Amino acid sequence: MNAEDIAHLPDAANVNEITHSLTTTPTEAAMSSRRRVDTTMDAIKAYIIQERLQPGDPLPTESYLCEYLKSARSSVREALRKLEALDIVSVVHGKGTFVGALSLDPLVEALSFRAMIPNADAYGDLADIVELRKILDQGLAPQIIEGVHQLSKEDINRLRELIEQMSACARDGKTFLQQDIAFHQGLMDCVDNAVARQLTQSLWLVHMAVVPALNSEISVSLEQSAQSHRDILESALNGDAEGYRSAVAAHYRPIEQIIHTRTQ
Repeated sequence: MNAEDIAHLPDAANVNEITHSLTTTPTEAAMSSRRRVDTTMDAIKAYIIQERLQPGDPLPTESYLCEYLKSARSSVREALRKLEALDIVSVVHGKGTFVGALSLDPLVEALSFRAMIPNADAYGDLADIVELRKILDQGLAPQIIEGVHQLSKEDINRLRELIEQMSACARDGKTFLQQDIAFHQGLMDCVDNAVARQLTQSLWLVHMAVVPALNSEISVSLEQSAQSHRDILESALNGDAEGYRSAVAAHYRPIEQIIHTRTQ
């Protein structure tokens, strides 16, 4: 899709206008057309960008921001509260305000809450989450395979140990959520893409939050799931991208089949 196509999308925002709004002081016209708090939020984000601040860096005092942004103290305080909820800023009482961790935690909270609200399409939401997880896992196959070969023997043995723990739990009819997330996180730690690592972990947390909330008997073949993890690791170690993708597909197949059954 080229720039001309994007410009003609319904309600498409102009990238230049967005960049300009985040790097310039808001005008009185803008203040009158939007809520003051929202405009103040954008101005604070613009300040962070202009000053090239990083997570953990201190922000100016409320008094300075009020003067600099020409905003009322109430607007600045409310803007900071909203930005804190988004993890863009962090307010530490007695110490000041800092640039936040800029994590995906707010996304996790929103997606989890959305999927847990009783509605007719709860399984549809879970299906979307599972589909996105699979897309990421399969799409990152080349990076994971490359990264796995950089792991130490200790790291690889740790992944194999997690698989053995999963197999032992499966034989006893027990789930193995902690080992599962530790295994996938161990693979993702190989990937030189911080956003992909965080997004993958966030989607996993949403997945785990949603399933119990559905109040259903969702379960998977534990032994099949344990074996799929073994196949994922071995295919990665063998440099077999297609085998890796097939193992990932097998990993998600049981939950996909259950969702499909529930939505018929």
